Amino acid sequence: MGLNSTLSFPQNALLPLSLSRLIRLCTKTNSISKGKAIHAQLITSVSKPDVQTINHLLTMYLKLGHTDYAQKLFEQMPERNLITWTTLISSYSQMGLSEMALNCLRSMVLDDGISPNNYTYVGAISACANMRAMRTGKEIHGKLYRTEIVNSFVNNCLVNFYGKCGLLKSARLVFDGILEPNTISWVSLIACHCQCGENDEGMRIFLRSLRMGVKVNEFSYGSVLGACAALEMLEVGMQLQCLAVKCGIVIDQYVVTGLVNFYAKCGELELACKAFKETDEPHLTAWTALVGGCVQLGKDRQAIDLFRQLLSTGLKPSEQTLASVLGAFANEKEVIGGTQLHGLIIKLGFDAFTFVCNAVLDFYAKSGHLEDSLKTFREMDARDIVSWNALIAGHVNSDQYEEAIRFIQNMSSEGFHPNLYTYSSLLGMCGDLPATEWGKQTHCCVIKPGFDSNVVVGSALVDMYAKCGRLDDAKKVFNILPNKNLVSWNSMIAGYAQHGLWMEALEIYDIMLKNGVKPNDITFIGVLSSCGHVGHLEEGMHHFNSMVEDFKIIPKTDHIACMVSLFARKGQMRGAYDFISRFSGQPDKVVWRSLLSGCITNKDLELGKYAAEKILSIDPDDTSAYITLSNIYADSKMWNETSQMRKLMKEKALKKEMGYSWIELHNTIYLFSAGHDMLVLRNGVVEVLSGLTAQLFDAGYVPDALVLLVDGY
Repeated sequence: MGLNSTLSFPQNALLPLSLSRLIRLCTKTNSISKGKAIHAQLITSVSKPDVQTINHLLTMYLKLGHTDYAQKLFEQMPERNLITWTTLISSYSQMGLSEMALNCLRSMVLDDGISPNNYTYVGAISACANMRAMRTGKEIHGKLYRTEIVNSFVNNCLVNFYGKCGLLKSARLVFDGILEPNTISWVSLIACHCQCGENDEGMRIFLRSLRMGVKVNEFSYGSVLGACAALEMLEVGMQLQCLAVKCGIVIDQYVVTGLVNFYAKCGELELACKAFKETDEPHLTAWTALVGGCVQLGKDRQAIDLFRQLLSTGLKPSEQTLASVLGAFANEKEVIGGTQLHGLIIKLGFDAFTFVCNAVLDFYAKSGHLEDSLKTFREMDARDIVSWNALIAGHVNSDQYEEAIRFIQNMSSEGFHPNLYTYSSLLGMCGDLPATEWGKQTHCCVIKPGFDSNVVVGSALVDMYAKCGRLDDAKKVFNILPNKNLVSWNSMIAGYAQHGLWMEALEIYDIMLKNGVKPNDITFIGVLSSCGHVGHLEEGMHHFNSMVEDFKIIPKTDHIACMVSLFARKGQMRGAYDFISRFSGQPDKVVWRSLLSGCITNKDLELGKYAAEKILSIDPDDTSAYITLSNIYADSKMWNETSQMRKLMKEKALKKEMGYSWIELHNTIYLFSAGHDMLVLRNGVVEVLSGLTAQLFDAGYVPDALVLLVDGY
């Protein structure tokens, strides 16, 4: 009888064996409707079906995802045997219903008095591994040894269980007890070490398996490739890829995703894209890995374009995809696009995931929308330390230091202890203020848990001390760091450059290159700034050309602004303008402001006027540009134009923001601003300032009329 024929047959016409085959065929062909029809015929049949037939029905419902039908059928079974229970336990475990699987095991043993077999134990141990149920898993392991029915399948499952629970020593003991480990045994041991971050040991076990004659398969290949990605071992990973090709490993979706992730984490985005194109229809995990790689490597625009391509294919993005691409929207300051993405997250129900909400929170914080960031934080069902860190970092980056400190206090009161990234934000705040004493106290706090040896906190310490002018302390921390990353090197270079120590900055840069560290765009801002402090134009041009030609870094506006400042130091204002003109993109305010500053210093009024007008064309409400342009007109005796600038400012109700400066003394921040002398009068600061001003004039100082701001603005 064919499956496509009408499912009507006389009662008792089919033998149990025939029914079993027919049900298995329904399972194989995903024909749930025909399977239900067979079930209906069995219900109306005079004779009751045997337990074997019902077991096949149970398997069909479970494999086709109809757990409610399976559960109802199971409850109505007059007789259950070991196969019935094992089928249910194994299926629940595979579907991630681990708690239900373990409950079934208890009922089987305690209620029905049936002893488990190897297959039952494999399903139960897998359930323990999925939910990290260490105690239950150990109890099952003890039971196994007492019954002495352990075989290779069970041992492999035990290795996997202990590995997923992070008990690597126990996993190794089980593995060493296997007389003849098979491929699955080796893959399980390799995978559990890599998953626990023991990538070096995972690599060593893999090499040992090769020496033992174990063939590479897609699972061992994927695990070791992940280890190479974590360790950024590009050459080893490429050799592994060659070995995989020689062994005839099929380039399936699992392998493609591993390759994309490996190349992206090693900084080879072109090779990651090439691996991505190895398959005609990339899996969602491959899309997610490539989008994440682009964000990680600073290719945010490319990540956003990839995400749009993903949507055009009709694939539904996962929660990991959306969390990754939100970082790109945040870095690109694409508020509208990111807000729309937030709406999509809510629509798909992914806002139930804490890590997705953390990405949304971080997006709003980085975009400067702190109110939306705080609203997201308050609406979260569950918060973790990442949620607090994102909120704190957002307020620190927006100079909302008092709020950031309040959130740190609230975080502690809710039972969350500061971690590496909390201290990193706190140190960043101390460096920005700068508040040296607070920074030193924070340094003491990170020493106690041993965080100072971590590269994230270590780099933040270097940056804090450098910004506070404590370069000797910055260098001490830098020198004792066991591992230095690019941020560590950049912090030292920027610190020396900021304080005019150009020789030291360039020396650190040379040492960095000799250590094989590849510079990025931030590195060259520090290098070019160090050259700018002393006006080394030729040296600056050399490094700028090296950045473009040797390291293939596309110049950003900050790099162009640094070079403009260098030309200005040499008095070559026309050279600065020609340098700006070389680039096809539209320069922003930073570049034109550097040119304007150089023009004021070098008395190039005509070019200064042009630069100020360019700033106003970009931002018509830029108060400082109006004031500077008004001063230029006044210095050129262009009174009508000067009057027009003042009139425009009054019409726009523009007023120059009050400038502030501050100093930290005995753990107290003292704020200084024009018109607030009374606040600091008791400290005698006014008398000191007056004395210094008198000495300036006695020494022959004459204020430059061009740089004097218009009174009242």
